[in-house]
Amino acid sequence: MNRTRMNRTFGFSALIALALVVPSAAFAHAHLVKAVPAVGGTVSASPTELKLSFSEGVEPRFSGAELQAANGRAVETGAASLDPADHATLVVPVKAQLQPGSYKVSWHVVSVDTHKTQGSFTIAVKP
Repeated sequence: MNRTRMNRTFGFSALIALALVVPSAAFAHAHLVKAVPAVGGTVSASPTELKLSFSEGVEPRFSGAELQAANGRAVETGAASLDPADHATLVVPVKAQLQPGSYKVSWHVVSVDTHKTQGSFTIAVKP
C-alpha cells in the first residue's frame, strides 16, 4: 500500500473513531431534570409558578406547560418564560389558586438545537 493511501485510510479510520467516541450532546434532547413543585411532590400551599429545569437550553416561544385538575379541568397558567439566571429553566405562572387535590403538569419544549420533547408528571396540594 502506498503512503498516500495509508494516510487516507488512517484519516478515515480516525474520523470514524472520533464520531463514535465524541459524546452525543449534539444529538441530545432537553429532558426534565428538576421541577418545583417536585415531580410527584406534595406542597402545603398553592404554588404561584411552576419551574421546570431541563438538561439543556429551551426556546420559550415554542415551549410551555399546562396544568390540569384531577377532574380534567384546565387550570389557568400564564405564558412561559426563561429564568433569567438559567436558560434551561422554564417558568410558568399559575394564575389560579389551586385547591387541595392532585394535578397533572404536561410540558412540551423545543430545545435550542430545535429538538422537541414532552412529558408529564403529577403534583398534589395538601388540604
